[in-house]
Amino acid sequence: MEKFIVAGEVQLTGHIKVNGAKNATLPLMAATLLSTGVSVLHNIPQLRDITMMQDILTLLGAKIHRENGTLIIDTTGVSKEEIPEHLMREMRASVFLMGPLLGRFRRVRLSYPGGCAIGPRPINLHIKALEKIGAVVNDRCGFIDAEAVHLTGGEIHFDFPSVGATENAMMAAAVASGTTIIRNAAREPEVADLETLLNKMGARISGAGTDTIRIQGVERLAPAEHTVIPDRIEAGTFLIAGALTRGDIVVDNIIPEHLFAVIDKLQEIGARIDPDGNSVRIRGGEMRGVDIKTLPYPGFPTDLQAPLLALLTIAKGTSIITETIFENRFKHVDELGRMGAKIKVEGRTAVIRGVPRLSGTVVAAHDLRAGAALVLAALAAEGVSEIEQVYHIDRGYEAFEKKLQQVGAKIVRRSP
Repeated sequence: MEKFIVAGEVQLTGHIKVNGAKNATLPLMAATLLSTGVSVLHNIPQLRDITMMQDILTLLGAKIHRENGTLIIDTTGVSKEEIPEHLMREMRASVFLMGPLLGRFRRVRLSYPGGCAIGPRPINLHIKALEKIGAVVNDRCGFIDAEAVHLTGGEIHFDFPSVGATENAMMAAAVASGTTIIRNAAREPEVADLETLLNKMGARISGAGTDTIRIQGVERLAPAEHTVIPDRIEAGTFLIAGALTRGDIVVDNIIPEHLFAVIDKLQEIGARIDPDGNSVRIRGGEMRGVDIKTLPYPGFPTDLQAPLLALLTIAKGTSIITETIFENRFKHVDELGRMGAKIKVEGRTAVIRGVPRLSGTVVAAHDLRAGAALVLAALAAEGVSEIEQVYHIDRGYEAFEKKLQQVGAKIVRRSP
């Protein structure tokens, strides 16, 4: 397996550009199945998860062509409603296909999805939402069969504002008869981006980005062209890297309002941040500990908990992080401990006592965001670090090491 070799104690300086959002792209790709014809998506990152979604859509009958950062998706030949089990097990985001396949064919069959092992992520909310608008769902022997002779509008209330369940319900309800109202909906920017594409396709949806979404079903949707929003998690990762290395970097192609919770915490830690249109400049300084609780948007994102924890390992004083979204999202703690960090985990809470510096060593990335956190820690550590299992990082960051090299990081990818 490939690994990163990182020489630490380098201050990052310069400009770094953010790609389109992975977490927006995957449901947008799924949404193209709701129409027959050619849809065009721009600002698409080159990521392992995107490639796997392309493979799934191709097996279903779509023809996909990529030109640089643009995906051209022809869904004319899509005729299958069953998703191959081996691909479902590889990627959690394959669950996004439930809603559009049910909407187009009125039936879908899939196995339980896989993905990063960061804790249970049941899809019961997806199933209950689809049942509310007319689907009959059978769950047996590890497979889910859903069928709907008629999709009808309905009232959906989520116990928890699940992003995936909200998006699946939006896609299916877009072609249901009648009006669907989703309450306690996820408010993430990626949900609003999906609304934008669906409305371009002819859907009648309003309220995405708030906790109540109203969908007036239409008979059919048409192909559309759309540019994906910037990746706020990638942007946040690079902002944290600037603060952690006490550097001076500008993160370009960013929507600052998508990162208010992150920017607020970085300022509280001691970083100086200056938004300027679609860019944000961050200058690191003396860092102090803070308390953080991960929450659904607009709260602090769980996907940036690990990178920020890496920063707090060398901040003065004591910090407390409470993880409320995923229960197994502290797998990076043991690896950071190998680098000299002082962290104690009790249940969903981590107590971090800042140390003057970390030391380079050999560590392993156990999931996507944990891997990014270890790279960031290595950038500030004394000596050389080796980060193994970097294929996890490739799932969510395009050319991660090359972008960091552009701002002065001493990092290389090495094959066995």
